[in-house]
Amino acid sequence: MPAEHPTELELQLLKILWEEAPLPVREVRQRLADQGRDVAHTTVITILNIMVEKKFLTRKKHKNAFLFSPKVKQERICGGMVGDIVDRVFDGSARKLMLSLLETSDVDAEELREIRRIIDRKARESKS
Repeated sequence: MPAEHPTELELQLLKILWEEAPLPVREVRQRLADQGRDVAHTTVITILNIMVEKKFLTRKKHKNAFLFSPKVKQERICGGMVGDIVDRVFDGSARKLMLSLLETSDVDAEELREIRRIIDRKARESKS
């Protein structure tokens, strides 16, 4: 597990690779550009190699290119980042986080049903 959370650009690259991997640098760069973030080819290579060093990604040589794949699961990264926010912003209280999200976000009826299902499941699990 990496010692730190990914930066904004690293997280964007992880999202691309979680969607489809392995990808060569040129494909990763194109997907970034498609998302409105035009980054130099050398910068993308540098960041991807740093992410390999941080153990966020793996790199394999294929013909004349390196292919990059995520080494970390999305759930683990997201969970770690959310946990950090809960600890730093909400003093470790998941309740405070949830109340803040519900009060400050536009939540539609379907999202509320899904949240209710999760709450009901968690309530059943805690009784067991």
